[in-house]
Amino acid sequence: MVSSTHWLASAAGMRLLEHGGNAFDAAVAAGLTLQVVEPHMNGPGGDLPVLFWSERLGEARVLCAQGPVPAAATITRYKELGFELMPGTGPLAACVPGAFDGWMLLLRDFGTARLADVMAPAIGYAERGYPLVPDITAAIAEVEPLFREEWTSSADLYLADGVPRPGALFRNPVLAATYGRIVREAERASQSREGQIDAARDAFYRGFVAEAIVEHGGLMSGADLASWEAGFEPPVTFDYHGLTICKTGPWGQGPVFLQQLALLAGFDLVAMGLGSAEYLHTVVECAKLAFADREAWYGDPSLVDVPIGELLSEPYSAQRRGLITDEASYELRPGAPAGRPPRLPAFRPAAAALGAGEPTLRTGDTCHIDVADRFGNLVAATPSGGWLHSSPVIASLGFPLGTRAQMFTLEEGHPNSLAPGKRPRTTLSPSLALRDGEPHMAFGTPGGDQQDQWSLVFLLAHVHFGLNLQAAIEAPAFHTTHFPSSFHPRESFPARVHVEGRCPPQVVDELRRRGHDVQVEDDWALGRMSAVARGPDGTLRGAAGPRRMQGYAVGR
Repeated sequence: MVSSTHWLASAAGMRLLEHGGNAFDAAVAAGLTLQVVEPHMNGPGGDLPVLFWSERLGEARVLCAQGPVPAAATITRYKELGFELMPGTGPLAACVPGAFDGWMLLLRDFGTARLADVMAPAIGYAERGYPLVPDITAAIAEVEPLFREEWTSSADLYLADGVPRPGALFRNPVLAATYGRIVREAERASQSREGQIDAARDAFYRGFVAEAIVEHGGLMSGADLASWEAGFEPPVTFDYHGLTICKTGPWGQGPVFLQQLALLAGFDLVAMGLGSAEYLHTVVECAKLAFADREAWYGDPSLVDVPIGELLSEPYSAQRRGLITDEASYELRPGAPAGRPPRLPAFRPAAAALGAGEPTLRTGDTCHIDVADRFGNLVAATPSGGWLHSSPVIASLGFPLGTRAQMFTLEEGHPNSLAPGKRPRTTLSPSLALRDGEPHMAFGTPGGDQQDQWSLVFLLAHVHFGLNLQAAIEAPAFHTTHFPSSFHPRESFPARVHVEGRCPPQVVDELRRRGHDVQVEDDWALGRMSAVARGPDGTLRGAAGPRRMQGYAVGR
């Protein structure tokens, strides 16, 4: 069973399953395919977190493929260049590309397929073409002037025949050649499956790909690329109504999902009723408190002390819960776990954030993949970054670098302050749920700061109101943008709540009466959720959101 944000990726994953592969083989094939067919959502220069259950190990694990900033990336350096906030686009916003090493490590240690087999769909679509979804052509049209005037390597690829039409067949022969060369070099280097995968990693991080990245400019060095590897770690977990929810550590925003659950555990959501004004108000107010803690406390836990245990504790949650009233809060209110005073970065208005001539473009989005196999494995992956509008295409490789470093603050002393070799606190947040210690469900969505809000809306509908996966995904979604965005220029909209147009007018009226700044969006506008689940009898189920007509769940 494969559920993803693009039908060609779902098909690529199913191809591996049908040929005897497992969930990890399928996830890697789907992920590499997404780098080709959703270049506005992710790319080889981007990042990757994965939550998974390995039946062989009998446990849940996290794959962290979030690359760090270069060793030359210091606050002093950016201040000397004239930046007050980290730039939102261009080579100076780049981290070490993490996605490729992450996919390769997952394939080597948990997959069964050979390198050439998992890379074949991606190479085929890049070489022979794929139909463009409307969002890709819209993204290209938006950045057409920039591509033609400044990022000419991007124009050579995406504007060779003008702005392409939706549905047009599009090819990326340079990326096909890059991936083809990686496979050929790997097969020359070793006869073994594992040896070929390691040789592919060498080609990317210590070979011809790394050389091209360094020549491209910015602060990235060969040593930055050669010294970094993706890695595995245990998840952060929280028990909620019979499920153990697994998330990444605080190098991602994943624990904010668990903090919301810890706060909501003190409310009777069923008595409120799914979609009622009281229900939306309570969920939104809990989100505000949890995300305020994200802003104050989260950062790379290998370099800073993040008090996750205290943030998820019941005494702390009870104290925070007491701040919620019947009225909408307009404040950003982080807590003081274990008595430690919180610190929020001094966010600036957008007009003051445009530093040193770096163009600031539309916020990129993200992809998501869920896979369940007959062997008992579950995978949830949220690849992102390296968008076509993030940075100029590296002409010899066919893809741009990512811009994840924009999530750092340039203020000293904050958990998410920029520092050499540090990982930014990313928004990417796949989810895994266990029941009685056994794998139950993998789920997630694109959406930046909204990922852990839309995923929460889905989980609450499924857990508290008994909706099946598809019905829970299709339930009217909502989120708040009350807290500062993770993306340049870090804007916030106090008390703002976005609801889909299917939200009843009386609910909207009541939320406004309570002080919420309610923005009513289109009926099917919020989120691109997907999910897969395993029943106690081994039955596999999958679902994908109808929003934007790109999500597909495939199984047999």
